[in-house]
Amino acid sequence: MSGQGFTLAETSITLGIVGILGACGISTLDLGGGLALTGFQVELQGSLDQAFHLARARGSNVTVVLNSQAAQDIIPLQLPRGVHWGKLPEVPLPSGMDPTVKAATTGLAHARITVTPRRTATASAWFLHDGRDVLCMRLSGHGRVQMLRWKASQQKWTRC
Repeated sequence: MSGQGFTLAETSITLGIVGILGACGISTLDLGGGLALTGFQVELQGSLDQAFHLARARGSNVTVVLNSQAAQDIIPLQLPRGVHWGKLPEVPLPSGMDPTVKAATTGLAHARITVTPRRTATASAWFLHDGRDVLCMRLSGHGRVQMLRWKASQQKWTRC
C-alpha cells in the first residue's frame, strides 16, 4: 500500500480473488430451481422435432438414442450432471397413466425412439428427475409428444 491508498496492482489482484471466490460460490448454488432438468427437457424436445423433420426429409426412419454416439439416422442424447432416470418414489404418476409402467421405476420404457417419415413413432414414456422435480415425456405411437413436469413446490403435475 502506498501512502495515498492502494495501487492499481493491489486493487486488481483483490478484485480478481473476489471474482474467483464469487464464481466458485455461485456455481455451487442451483439458482435456476431445476435448471439442468429444464435444459434437458428443451434438448429432448428439440431432438424429437429434429428426428421428425429428418425422417420426413430423408424418407427413412430416424432414431433418438439415449447415452449413445451420433451416427447416420441416430440422434444422441446425453443426460446432464444432476439429472437421473426414473421417477421419485413419493411422486404420483400423471393422471391417466397405467401404474405398472416400467418407466416409473427404471426411467424409460424404450431406450430408443424411432420416428418414421409418416410421423409415427415408438410409443414411450420417460421419467427423469433432479432429486426434487420430475420430468415426464410421453410419446404416442402417432407422434404426439406431451411433456409434464412435477414441481415439488406445488405438489402437482403441470404441462410444459
